Amino acid sequence: MPIRKLREFLDSHDVRYFVLSHSPAYTAQDVAAAAHVPGKELAKTVIVTIDGTMAMVVLPASRQLDFELLRELTGTRDVQLAGEKEFGGLFPECEIGAMPPFGNLYGMDVYVAEELEEDDEIAFNAGSHNELLRLSFEDYRRLVHPKVVRLSLDVT
Repeated sequence: MPIRKLREFLDSHDVRYFVLSHSPAYTAQDVAAAAHVPGKELAKTVIVTIDGTMAMVVLPASRQLDFELLRELTGTRDVQLAGEKEFGGLFPECEIGAMPPFGNLYGMDVYVAEELEEDDEIAFNAGSHNELLRLSFEDYRRLVHPKVVRLSLDVT
């Protein structure tokens, strides 16, 4: 089960969460549709490199990363989208493209788009292309300690 590590982490911190199963879907917008979750409420995980170090960016499915905002935030011009071959081995229990937004479990900095804190809950891929996890945003913030910042563009 791809989400075992994450579920053990959440259980050890007494976090209440829900697992939602859905038909297999591979893009954030398709996952949102399959799981009947609005695109603005579904978080997608994007892996980037910042000065050569892997980091995690978490955005609403309906938004796109603004690389210039992330460059300004981090104070470097060296911000790039990481390729699957670069990060695939970092998440051995996860299907590629279905990594949960818990970079703290993988030794990564996490940057979260401020739009996601507007909702009480956050939903995201739970390591596979047919399961989502939903929990309160406050629990997510407490456990991950992300940098909540402005870093996305609307793609709708």
